[in-house]
Amino acid sequence: MSNPFENEDGQFLVLVNHENQHSLWPATIEVPAGWNTVQDAAPRAACLAYIEEHWTDLRPASLIAGSPYAKSS
Repeated sequence: MSNPFENEDGQFLVLVNHENQHSLWPATIEVPAGWNTVQDAAPRAACLAYIEEHWTDLRPASLIAGSPYAKSS
């Protein structure tokens, strides 16, 4: 069995958790608890582009919030 995470021709989702961490996820596998879908099923390249565009700060949200450089709301 091949690795579904490496299937260049597969359909993928983009998931985000409570720390705003993003994950590329095969559309054929159930979304794990604690993760929400932010990009519906699309080709792998499109999902990777979404992640690159939207996940610009790789630090967990809790670390960003505690930073003296965090933006005030």
